[in-house]
Amino acid sequence: MKFAWIMPPGRTWDEKKDYITTALESGIDHVLEMVELDNIHKLGNITVISDQEEADIILVGKNGEGDSTLHLPNDLVESKDMAAVSSFKRKGKTVAAYVEIASKKHEELARNLGRVVDYLILVGKDWTIIPLENIIADLQSEDVKLIAAASDYNEAKLALETLEHGTDGILIQPQDFSEIKKIADLIEKIESEKYDLQAATITRIEPVGSGDRVCVDTCSMMNVGEGMLIGSYSKGLFLVHSESLESEYVASRPFRVNAGPVQAYVMTPDNKTKYLSELETGDEVLVVDDTGKSKTAIVGRVKIEKRPLMLLEAEFEGIKIKTLLQNAETIRLVNDNGAAVSVSDLEEGDKVMVYLDKGARHFGMSIEESIIEK
Repeated sequence: MKFAWIMPPGRTWDEKKDYITTALESGIDHVLEMVELDNIHKLGNITVISDQEEADIILVGKNGEGDSTLHLPNDLVESKDMAAVSSFKRKGKTVAAYVEIASKKHEELARNLGRVVDYLILVGKDWTIIPLENIIADLQSEDVKLIAAASDYNEAKLALETLEHGTDGILIQPQDFSEIKKIADLIEKIESEKYDLQAATITRIEPVGSGDRVCVDTCSMMNVGEGMLIGSYSKGLFLVHSESLESEYVASRPFRVNAGPVQAYVMTPDNKTKYLSELETGDEVLVVDDTGKSKTAIVGRVKIEKRPLMLLEAEFEGIKIKTLLQNAETIRLVNDNGAAVSVSDLEEGDKVMVYLDKGARHFGMSIEESIIEK
C-alpha cells in the first residue's frame, strides 16, 4: 500500500505546525522532524521519524541540524550508519535510513542500507530517474519500504510509477501547502482498486423468511451509484447500492449500505473479504461504484437486526450466484445502465451488476482452488 510522510519546512514551531496540520487533514500521520517531538505528539496520534531515541521510527543518516552525512567519505558514512542501524535493531527499534543520491557511491550506500533497515528514504540531488530505477530493481526482493523525497506532485508521480511498481512511499518536502493535498490525492487514486463488473441476469426472486440483517454505517458519504460488493458466494458478489437516494418512506443515509444477512461476504481492500458478522468499528471496507472503481471507507458501526429476507439468484455465462437481502423497497442493486433499482421492483430477466472472482476464498483471501458453493 502506497503512503506519504511529511518533512515540514520552516525554522519555528508555528511554521512547521501549519504544514503538519495540513498533512493530518489530508490523512498523513507520519512526520519526519528532528526537534519538535513533544509538540508534534500534542497534535494527535502521530508517528514521528527522528534521530532522537524516543522517536517512533529512528532515523540514521541525517543529523539534528537537518544536514545529511553526504559530505563525509562514503566508506565512513556507511561504516557509521551501519553501526548505528545495528545498534538500534538490537534494541528492537524500527529504523529508517536517509540517503542523498549524489553519485554512484551514494547509490551503492543506499542499496547496502536497504538490506538492513525497515525504511529507506532516497533524496535526489539533480534528480534523475536512473538511480531510482536501479535501487528499486536491486531491492525489490528485500523487506524494506522505499520512500522517495518529493517537493511537488510531478516528482511524487514519477517516483510512485517508476518501473511500474514505483516506490512504496513519498516523503513530502513541500514548497507550499497545496502540494500536500495534491500528493495525498495522487496516492489515494493510485491505491484505488478497479473491479471488472459484469451484467448478470436475475433468474430467481423469492421471500425466504426472517434473519439477522446487517447495516454497515461508514465514516464516508457515498454518492449515487456507489455501494458495496456483497454476496452469499465468494465467487460472485452483487453491487448493493448505498442508501444515498431519497425515499418516500425514509430519509437518505448516504453513509450506509443495508448489506444483507450476517453470513454474507463483503469485499475489503486488497481483494479480500470478510463475513458481515465480523465487521466492527474501525474496520476497512471497499466502496465500489457502477464502473468498478473503488475507494476505502472506515466502518463507523455495524447494526444487526432481525428483518424479512429475500433470495436473489443471478446468472452470467453459466455461472450462478446468490445473495440474500432485506425485503424492503429501500434496498437496491445496480442495473446494467448504472441505475439503482429496488429489490421490490426487480423481475426475472433483469440485469444487475456483479463481480465474479476466478478463485476460491480461504480466510477471506482469494486462492486458486476448486470449491463448490450452492
